[in-house]
Order: sequence, then C-alpha cells, then structure tokens
Amino acid sequence: MRVSQAPSFRSSSSCSACCEAIEQGTFTLAGLTLFVTGGSRGIGKAIALKAARDGANVIIAAKTAVPHPKLPGTIYTAAEEVEAAGGKALACVVDIRDEQQIEEAVQKAVDKFGGIDILVNNASAISLTGTLETPMKKVDLMLGINLRGTYLTSKLVIPHLLKSRSPHILNLSPPLNLNPVWFKNHTAYTMAKYGMSMCVLGMAEEFRGQIAVNALWPRTAIQTAAMDMLGGDGIGKQCRTADIMADAAYAILSRPKDYTGHFVVDEDILKEEGVQDFEQYAVQPGHPLLPDFFLDDAPETLVKKMEQHGATPAFKPPSSSAAPPSSSGPIESTFDVIRAVINEDVVKTTQGVYQFDLSGEHGGMWFLDLKSGSGSAGQGEPPIKADVIMKLDSNDFTKMFAGKLKPTLAFMSGKLRIKGDMTLAIKLEKLMSRMNKAKL
Repeated sequence: MRVSQAPSFRSSSSCSACCEAIEQGTFTLAGLTLFVTGGSRGIGKAIALKAARDGANVIIAAKTAVPHPKLPGTIYTAAEEVEAAGGKALACVVDIRDEQQIEEAVQKAVDKFGGIDILVNNASAISLTGTLETPMKKVDLMLGINLRGTYLTSKLVIPHLLKSRSPHILNLSPPLNLNPVWFKNHTAYTMAKYGMSMCVLGMAEEFRGQIAVNALWPRTAIQTAAMDMLGGDGIGKQCRTADIMADAAYAILSRPKDYTGHFVVDEDILKEEGVQDFEQYAVQPGHPLLPDFFLDDAPETLVKKMEQHGATPAFKPPSSSAAPPSSSGPIESTFDVIRAVINEDVVKTTQGVYQFDLSGEHGGMWFLDLKSGSGSAGQGEPPIKADVIMKLDSNDFTKMFAGKLKPTLAFMSGKLRIKGDMTLAIKLEKLMSRMNKAKL
C-alpha cells in the first residue's frame, strides 16, 4: 500500500503535479517506490536512505541476509535504517543472476506498494586482474552481475515503470570511454561494467519518451567497504563519502523522463544544481583525492591528473630504457630495510611470496619470501613460486616502500601492475608502513 498522504504518480492529473513540482524545484520522492539492487551497503544504501528521508518506499534487493565476516550490513539492517529515516522498506533476498528471485522480489514490491517507479541498478562485482590472472569463475561472476543482472532486472521492472508517471532507471556505471588504458589491465571487469553502460545507451533510445534511463559515475573514489578491501589501509582519506553519489542520484531522479541517455558524473550534475562546497563530501577535507576509473578526456589529460598525485600512467612512454640489474644502489638499500623489519610474526600473518620485476634505471628481478621461516629477501627469482608478481619502475619501487608513493594510486593509474593474489598484495602495504616508520 502506498503512503496515503502522497499523490500517486500513475494518474494523469498527478503527472501534471509532478512536472509542476519539478519546474518549481519542489520535487520530492515521497510516495514513489524505488527498487535498489545491492542496496544493503555502500552507494546503494546511501541512495536508499536519501530517498527514505523524502518518505519514499524502498525495496532493498541484495544477497546479504546474514552478516558478512568482512563487510558491514544486511538487507534487514538496511531496511531498518530506511524505516528510521522516514521511508517504508521491503527487504528481499535477491541474487540478480537468478531470474526467479528477481521476479519474486518485483512481485512482492508491486503487491506491497502498488507498483515501481524507479530502478537503481547498483549491484556490481569487481576484479582488477588481467586476462591470464582472471579465473573464468570471476569472469562469469562479473558478467553475470554487472551485465546480465542489470539487463535482467531492467527487463523485469520495465513493465511496471511504463505504468509510472515518474519512471527512471539509473545505472551506477561509467561513460563508454574506449581509451585502451581502461581495458588493458582488467579487460573482463571493463567489459562487464561497460555492459551496464550499454544498457543505458540502448534502453534510453528504446524507451525514449516513456522512461528516463541514465548512468551515474563518481569523479573520485568513493569510500565503501569494497574500496577498503581493495585499497587497504589508508585508502579512505583519498575518497569522498557515498553521500555525494546519493545527492547526485537525487538530482537525476528529480528530472522529467525526457532527461534520458545521459552519462552523468556526480560532481558535474551537483555543480549544475548549484553545489559549490565539495569538501563536505571528503572523508578527510583538504587531502588529495583519488581519481576514479574511466573519466579521462584524453590520455594526455589523464597523465596530468595522475602526475599531480605522484604517479605516471602506464600508457605514457617511459623516459628511460631498462638498465641491467644492479647489486647495489637504492634497490639494495631498500631490501636492507626490508630484511630488518621482517620476522616470524610477519611471515605468520602474511604467508605470501612476492616477486618484483623492476624496469628503468635499476631494473632487475627481486623477491620477498614471507611464507617460510623468518622470511628472506634478495635479488633474483624467489626460492618457491611467487604468489604475487609486481611490475613497476625501479625508482617508483623505492618511492613506494619509502611511503612517498601510494600503492593504490600507482595501481589504479596503471603504474603498478599486479598479477596473482590481490589479498596478499594488499597485505604488503602494511609492511611498507613499517618500513616508512623505519625511515627509509
């Protein structure tokens, strides 16, 4: 049942009221029903709570019914927050790869609230790994959730959106940037994520005049539990909060259905709305922010952005050619400090073998064994097969271990390439922190 005091946006008279509200800047989501995939945490939950404060009805459609050991929140805790914020909630256990589960959730939403007005395709899977390092199980997961799940959920919700007087589909996906730099390090993820964007491109045209279909993407990294897992310690201060995405989503959803086919960047639409203070969204105001993927206008533009934060994109030609391996110099000095800080405790908590393929002035192969004994490190191949292989310039290797170059920024810009176990790669950042304290 819909909120009684709110007008139904499925009648022709309320359509006029809706359009008038938009024109007068008094638009509200009160009484509208949002179906949010992946809404138990992060950006999806932030959008749900923003709508709830208006008095909207929100379906939290996600997999997490019981607490995750590493990620906060469930569909039920998110639903409780929606209710506490002033909205009405329906929690549905949904794996968006499962057609029957989506059908059941959609039907429950229609039975409870009388229809669906807005679909937010937020659910997504990510693995920033190369072709040879990405198991097909991961490829299937990303394509199944990002591409197929978005398409399938849209297909099943659209018949209800066509009955709404304020119909929107909003996909959390990037502009279709075909610069190869966004493919070469994680082809499978880019294909899957761009699948969501292609749904926008096609459906916006297919349902033009009937449903607004748009995409939203952040200008900078957003602090979420997934980002914390991906970036390790210290990533948060380089991010903005999910509130900026919620505010940007609200701005899009407040526009009429002829606003369609747009690939919106959060900061850009909020500037159009008159927002000038973006420090309010910073996790740590004043700290340099990590640019998000897929937003370079040209390779040269991206180079400038990355270099301002101390990293050089992989697609920029190196300024120096590879030199023969050296047994002395800054790399050896770095490994002297590494040897001084590793011990049995570090080995016990890490359990990984690292190989560093360095190029540039002090190029060569080095290893760090944190799997056996008290650990060992040196030049050449590791004593056993490496769990993680890192490729980067030798000068950047020194900077990274000295705390002068953020590993996450180097990786996201393409300067640092990683093959193997990403969890172990993140663990290495803690060792770098120890070395920084040792004053490399």
